[in-house]
Amino acid sequence: MNASLLSILQKSRRAVFFGGAGVSTESGIPDFRSAHGIYAEGGEIPPEEILSHHFFLAHPDVFFDFYRRHLLFPDAKPNRAHTALARLEAAGRLAAVVTQNIDGLHQAAGSKNVFELHGSVHRNACMTCGRPYPLSFILESEGVPRCPACGGTVKPDVVLYEEPLDDGCMNAAVRAISSADTLLIGGTSLAVYPAASLTRWFRGTSLVIVNLSPTPQDSSADLVVAEPIGQALGDAVDALLSPG
Repeated sequence: MNASLLSILQKSRRAVFFGGAGVSTESGIPDFRSAHGIYAEGGEIPPEEILSHHFFLAHPDVFFDFYRRHLLFPDAKPNRAHTALARLEAAGRLAAVVTQNIDGLHQAAGSKNVFELHGSVHRNACMTCGRPYPLSFILESEGVPRCPACGGTVKPDVVLYEEPLDDGCMNAAVRAISSADTLLIGGTSLAVYPAASLTRWFRGTSLVIVNLSPTPQDSSADLVVAEPIGQALGDAVDALLSPG
């Protein structure tokens, strides 16, 4: 257990967590940029191209084939990192989770105040009539999912390349981070913008980065923990919230 991380959490009352794909790898969901990540898959068309707005519009059949195979993990369960953060929030020590993930595992673990910068696979809507559909509709359909009501394409509420982030979500994340006393960053390379730029709004006391590989902001951190995030957060929160 990292004593320095525990000490920071003991002093925190308005912590905010900012995380990325590395938070969910312990749940069996691959990240994007590691040696075994989605972008290392290869193939004739780069994944970044397939996951772009213009490619989605031009080749929805190819997009949805890739999307179902590589981005949907309906059986994934929250890991120790997710549950540790939910426990911190329930204890009144964590104000918000700001995530780049689209898997919904923070909410499944019990977190309430979650800002999903890149959307969620659990929200889908017809591009023509706006009718909402759950994840199961995408999983159970074949090819391009079509709205039974009007025949329009049902698009996942996930931010593709070339698409802007939701202003309301970004503004709420900025407010949370700017009012935090501790910013916990975990499971992210801090290489995806504009999401990574949110850290510049932090004005609190302790900046902590929990990540297995170095990030561009390590030199600015008060503490860098190069451990699996489930282990680091799980052990620290167990020690913090244990009776006595």
